[in-house]
Formats: sequence, structure tokens, C-alpha cells
Amino acid sequence: MKTGTVSPIGRHELKVSQVLNESGELVGELPGIADDRLADMFRLMCLGRRLDQKAIALQRRGKLGTYPPLSGQEAASVGSAFAMNLDIDYFVPQYREQLAMFHWGLPLSTYLLNRMGHPAGADLPANGRLWPQQVALAAHLPHAVGQAWGLQLQGKPGVVLTQFGDGASNEGDFHEALNIAGVHNVPVVFVCQNNGWAISIPWEKQSAATSVAQRAAGYGFPGVTVDGNDVFAVYAAVAQARARAERGEGPTLIEARCTRMGAHSTADDPTRYVPADYVAEAERRDPIKRFRIWLASRGLWDDDREQLCIQWCDEQIEEAVRAFDATPRPDPETIFDHVVAHPDLRLRRQRDEFRKMQEKL
Repeated sequence: MKTGTVSPIGRHELKVSQVLNESGELVGELPGIADDRLADMFRLMCLGRRLDQKAIALQRRGKLGTYPPLSGQEAASVGSAFAMNLDIDYFVPQYREQLAMFHWGLPLSTYLLNRMGHPAGADLPANGRLWPQQVALAAHLPHAVGQAWGLQLQGKPGVVLTQFGDGASNEGDFHEALNIAGVHNVPVVFVCQNNGWAISIPWEKQSAATSVAQRAAGYGFPGVTVDGNDVFAVYAAVAQARARAERGEGPTLIEARCTRMGAHSTADDPTRYVPADYVAEAERRDPIKRFRIWLASRGLWDDDREQLCIQWCDEQIEEAVRAFDATPRPDPETIFDHVVAHPDLRLRRQRDEFRKMQEKL
């Protein structure tokens, strides 16, 4: 990979690794990826972009709860997911990792049901390699380390991948997880998608550190910073980190510097805090645009493939929405199910009161 200054965030300018620049030109060594997998990666990135549009529309119509768009971060999510081995590796997501979760086998309709709070949205693939979404910031990171430590103790194959944002990197769970990961040298790959904003708080008001990756040194393992809008740079860094972990050399922290295109979630308005020049920079660094240019330059993409890709994305989304709409709405009382294994007296009373209230409606 080439190292250059491509990602100013906050008051710091940082040299990050890059393979594919903003113009879609190779500037580093291309990782070995078969052509059919390249097409799969691109389609999944496009699915994420179009899903954002549909999910935001569904949220505005009251059919979904709060939705976290990932536009601008497709390369970081897809690049890291494709560098893992689905047969033996595990993924522990936060809440913006829908594309990686699809790669691990989560049906799109199940994801939509989760966003509306339906109990069926908690269903996961039966192989147990995909963990549930975690909404509490950084609270999934100790889980990822625990999974990796368990594999190590049991002598089982596999590496754990986890993704999170820059806001999560400033939570206590982040530091506790990395500390234990370093102490026990567990097979885990941490990927921070640093888009420079924790909702409306810019990086320079979150931390005085130059980068997230530099913190890894304090926990005794490598930290790497890559251009998170460059799918090849992310893939290469995660593949190397996975190989390290598989060899028993322990964890790696990868900071993928991304550019968020839009809101943190459907609950906030970025025009109130994002500078206009940031929006222009996000469009210039668009990970899908640069990937498409490179694919076309290799003869792997053209207008016909583009049209088929759009059609495929829309069919996936529409089919998921139909399944979503056809799923019977749950009994409101199920909100008390699966809270604890043995409900205590207070929870049982709350349930009784809720039932009586429902009967009066």
C-alpha cells in the first residue's frame, strides 16, 4: 500500500495507507481478489447506498424506528468483511454494520424487522458466527474479545472481527477491551470506522489524540491507519491483521478513515453542524464512485452491468420490504419477553399493569 497524506480530520493531518485514490487510480499494491468477488463487493456496497434511501423513506413513514445510514462508509464495512473467512470467523457488530451482517448471512428482511423493534428481527443465522447488533456504544467490544479469548482457550480455529465508530473509541469499554485483548494476545481484529463525527461532535472535541490507531501501542499490539473510503486498502489491512491473528500473534487495531455522507442517524440534522466544505469533500472521496471507475478501467464494469446491479439491489430491497410488511405485528406484551430468564416481582407487576392498560384500549 502507498502511504500519503489524504485524510485531515480535526486539527491533525495524518498519513494513511491507500491503494485506490479518489480518482479511481491504483497507487498501491492490489490485494489478490478474484474478479467475481470484486463484483460481489461492489454490488454489496451499492446495496447499502440504495438501502439507505429506502430505509430513510420507511422511517419517515413511521414504519421503521431510528435508522443509521452508512453512506460513505461502504468500503470500510465491505472491505473488512470480505477479508475474513466466513467458515470459521465471527463478526460482532455495533449498529451501523448492516452490510457486514448481510455478508455473514443475515436476511435483509430480518434487519428491517430489527429496525422496527420486532422480536423476529433478533433472529440470527444458525451457525452462530454473527452476533446481535449492539446499540450501547462500545459495549460489544468486550464481547468480541471474550469470543476471541474463548476460541483461544478452546484451541478452536477462527478470528473475530468487530467494527465500531470513533465515538465508541472514546468510551471506557473500548479501552478495557483492548487492554484485555493485548494482555491475552487474543485473535481479534478491531476496525474503527472513523468518520470524524460522534453524532455532531467533531473528532477534535472527542480526543486530543492524532488518531485512534496510535492508541494500540499503549496496549501492546499494532495499530494501522488506512483510507476507509478505499475498499482495497481496508481489505488489505484486515487480511494482514487476520493472518497475524491466525498465526497466534494477537490483535490488531485498524482505523479506517471514512467520510460520512449525510446524517449520523434519522434522529439528527447534519446541516446544523456539518460545514459545507465537508459535504464537498465527502462527495470527492465517495468510495463507490472510485471503485466503479477502477472496475470500468479494468473492463469489469459497464453501463449494462450497472443497470443489472441497480435492478438486483432494488429487487433485494423490495423483496425484503414485502416480507417485512407480511410479518404479523407482535403482541405488545412481548416487550416483556426475553428481558431476563426469571422475571422478578417488579417486572411481573409491570407486565400485569401493562396488560390491564391494553385491555382498556
